[in-house]
Amino acid sequence: MQQQIDSLKKTRQFFLNMIEGLSAEQLNKIPAGYNNNIIWHAAHVTAALQGVCYRRSGLALRTTEDFFEAYKPGSKPERVVSAEEIAQIKELLLSSIDMLEKDYNSGIFKEYTTFQTRYGVDITNINEAIGFIAYHEGMHAGYVMAMKHLV
Repeated sequence: MQQQIDSLKKTRQFFLNMIEGLSAEQLNKIPAGYNNNIIWHAAHVTAALQGVCYRRSGLALRTTEDFFEAYKPGSKPERVVSAEEIAQIKELLLSSIDMLEKDYNSGIFKEYTTFQTRYGVDITNINEAIGFIAYHEGMHAGYVMAMKHLV
């Protein structure tokens, strides 16, 4: 499992590197043909991890409920994200993986509510959840790569 968590850390660092140097205006811009923006993707991967790993395990989120609601699956940008919030989202990209690693290693993920993702993947435990998160984050990194050329 450590290898998967290390891979998530690298994906999140890749995310940060991709968005580094983009202005708040660029991060908030929704390109033609898209439903969301780059900063939404960065926040969404953190929110999705919260839902798939923590909430499905019956544990408290490691973010605020407001953050989760704003960026959970099925959400879309509802307002311009401020520079201060952008800084918080960037910080959460890495700190949420560190927290997942600490929590996983401490053994708090004891139960898991099985569900099927919108992609038809059945997730039955925390190990499968972390594996799915890696796939999910790679997909969103691809969206950001495509959108970066349009902002």
